[in-house]
Amino acid sequence: MGAAYFYHLTRRPLEATLPTLLEKALGAGWLVALRGVDAARLDWLDAQLWLGDDTFLPHGIAGGPHDADQPVLLTTGRGLPNGATCLMAVDGADVDAEEVRALDRVCVLFDGNDVAALNAARAQWKALTGAGCAAQYWSEDSGRWEKKAEKEEKT
Repeated sequence: MGAAYFYHLTRRPLEATLPTLLEKALGAGWLVALRGVDAARLDWLDAQLWLGDDTFLPHGIAGGPHDADQPVLLTTGRGLPNGATCLMAVDGADVDAEEVRALDRVCVLFDGNDVAALNAARAQWKALTGAGCAAQYWSEDSGRWEKKAEKEEKT
């Protein structure tokens, strides 16, 4: 049974935070689906991931012939063609309680400087915790990541 981790980005943008989280997920042995809402934005994130300084993050964009082989698959779809055990949702991409329960980890990354993104994340937190999912809220406001809230799974 998984948990949803909410990452409130206030100091570093998504493209700077994402590689660290992806490295940790891959280090845990998870395959990752990175779900967004806009294909052009995912194309841009794909380019950013290739620009990493010393780190190589193997990844691809959904719709290619090798989706099943990608350790990190960027997608706007709801499926997990790479067999992902970790879902990272960005830009308000939808996540439901069944996904949280079925996966090892769900990460919701949101821009805390964007009121609409903040409100969407609050609604996701309320929906997922209301459905009984375990969740943690992490903030980087102090300059380092700190857990600010936690809800236990309700059975």
